[in-house]
Amino acid sequence: MTNIFYVEYDAAHASNFVFDIPEGHHCWLLVVTHTPALFWVNGELKEYPAHSGVLYHPHQKIYYRACEEQYKNDWIRFESKESYVMETSLPFGVPFSLNDPEYIHKIFQLLVSEHSFQKNYKESSIDCLLRTLFNKLLESYFQEVITPQYYNLLTLRTAIYSNPSQDWAVPRMADSIRISPGYLQTIYKKTFGISCMDDVITSRIRQAKEYLLHGSLSIAEVSLRCGYNNVEHFCRQFKQITGSTPRKFHKQLKAASSERAART
Repeated sequence: MTNIFYVEYDAAHASNFVFDIPEGHHCWLLVVTHTPALFWVNGELKEYPAHSGVLYHPHQKIYYRACEEQYKNDWIRFESKESYVMETSLPFGVPFSLNDPEYIHKIFQLLVSEHSFQKNYKESSIDCLLRTLFNKLLESYFQEVITPQYYNLLTLRTAIYSNPSQDWAVPRMADSIRISPGYLQTIYKKTFGISCMDDVITSRIRQAKEYLLHGSLSIAEVSLRCGYNNVEHFCRQFKQITGSTPRKFHKQLKAASSERAART
């Protein structure tokens, strides 16, 4: 059972903002920063960058304050006996960098919505959102390195997978995050374990498989919708990735679907 006392996103404060609770709250507090801030950690005040998360357990000393003209954060104060909270591997009172702050910010927006209004499935929705939030925090905490360019690369990769049919030439991608094409190719592969152009191809073939699986488009139409102006080039890349041609892939799926329907 989890109960939210208060949750807020995009809370903005002036440069003189200080949050000082020597004995801590009687409940849990999770803070996610949008701007740099100073936190009291291990007996001293340390500056941490924007997009940091910090979890305080009940009755733990809490002290943080602004260090720029404005301090902005998301935060939630709650009580819970759930194991994903009580037995978490996250550190207490020690900020850590977030690997997908935009995703986490959206969860806070949804939590505010669920907490503010009486909805039929409010309790279960809040529980699901908090579980997801803690999963994303754990992913961040156990990620080894978050480079200064990481957030720009993440935005670029999300855009690629959201719109694979766009013209994702390396110079255009590099220009979108204001770095050189050579540097982009180096840090993209180092960050995600795949080159940026291979990632574009993967996203396009992923979309093509969806069209072939659930649509009635021709191979030429699928090719065009996935960013290929040349059908032969599309078919070659599809076979390189999947091991079969688009037509054969579609026939195999159709046959498998018919076989399942016959058994039911």
